[in-house]
Amino acid sequence: METLRRGMVWGGVIGLLVALMMALAIDAAFAAEPESTEDIGAGKPAIAGKTAINRDNENYYMAVVLGAALAAGFGFLGGGYAVARVGAAALGAASERPELLARSIVLVALGEGIAVFGFVVALMMLTRLPG
Repeated sequence: METLRRGMVWGGVIGLLVALMMALAIDAAFAAEPESTEDIGAGKPAIAGKTAINRDNENYYMAVVLGAALAAGFGFLGGGYAVARVGAAALGAASERPELLARSIVLVALGEGIAVFGFVVALMMLTRLPG
């Protein structure tokens, strides 16, 4: 049990560091100003309010896609872990007292909600991509 707690603490610390690095990468991508506005008319398409894909916003794309992958991945891992632990306990409790099955299904569904939230956050991040 102590190893599990230690693993959860280290996982939280590593997750916090990854989130901080992603926030800094996205902030740096937003802070990058285009070198000049003359390049827009020189064969580079510009759509009202959207910029063309070039070297300046490749870091932004990379950061958003990586952040979406991490959000979905960690959401799915957390949801799977929660369902595995709660589901096993729920089936054990339902085998002894069948009237607890309905209550335990609600707890399993809460664990699945973690995966759904991770997926929704990933979709919200991907819809923020320009172009």
